[in-house]
Amino acid sequence: MVRPHHFAPNPQTLADNGFQPATDGLDEAAFAASAYDEVTRAAQALEAAGVTVHLFEDETVHRPDSVFPNNWISTHSGGHIALYPMFTPNRRTERRSDIVELLKTTYRVQDVIDYSGLEYDDVFLEGTGAMVLDHESRIAYAARSNRADPIALERFCTNFGYEPMVFDAVDGRGIAVYHTNVIMSIASEYALLATDMIVSPARRQEIIDRLSARGRRDVIGLTNAQIDEFSGNALELWGSQGRVLALSQRAHDALTDDQRARIERSARLLPLDVPTIELAGGSVRCMLAGVHLDPRPGLVERHETPADDAAADEVAAL
Repeated sequence: MVRPHHFAPNPQTLADNGFQPATDGLDEAAFAASAYDEVTRAAQALEAAGVTVHLFEDETVHRPDSVFPNNWISTHSGGHIALYPMFTPNRRTERRSDIVELLKTTYRVQDVIDYSGLEYDDVFLEGTGAMVLDHESRIAYAARSNRADPIALERFCTNFGYEPMVFDAVDGRGIAVYHTNVIMSIASEYALLATDMIVSPARRQEIIDRLSARGRRDVIGLTNAQIDEFSGNALELWGSQGRVLALSQRAHDALTDDQRARIERSARLLPLDVPTIELAGGSVRCMLAGVHLDPRPGLVERHETPADDAAADEVAAL
């Protein structure tokens, strides 16, 4: 996780992020202080649930979206790290060598694959915002957008052994979804999916069938109104007390009793209150870069997960 000292909604992302409202006339100092406190409380709540959190400070003024590290970095089992090309110029300095070095010294890292040079060719792929990865079935789901170029997606899938599954998705206003992870979350035994936003009925059914293959997952459909409340922007993590689903309080409250019950058959709901950060057009899942790396002995406490629990092996978070 990254705790920003000068958080602000990013004017460069406003044009294509349908979840980002205009925030004219805000008190910038108070706004930044509220976001700082929200990240602090979220990290504390995750740690209380037994999730290892690596919390980095960002004191720079010109990184308004640095609180969302999952867009520029992802980690993968086997010791792999990926760095991604970012769509807006003021997000490209979010990539930080100190974070990569922390991962190298704390976990077993074999290689770092850096796609950021694609920015010079206007080719972008904003990490696990643009893609939602099914680690078990090795599928990379991606909604078409400015943030998910098919060239970069194909390169990632070739390097990391995923099958790309691309689809078109629009919200209730007909606006293309900017990041796949606001409409989709894949966990061990369930998946959250904005079924009505997937344009092609055939593609929608194919995605549902792939997610629920062999009865592995319960696909929980989310309404457009629930997506507007960030109910699809959630991440399953593994802590010392078992699986938890990290999501915002707003997202949690928008779920129905039945949906919450279906999730809680597998994981404890962990709502985090981040209303200021959500004004930037992202929520809790965007704030977490999951760690899929094996720790070096004695440096990180690793909570044991079942051998087949591939979707919940994010036992730590940046």
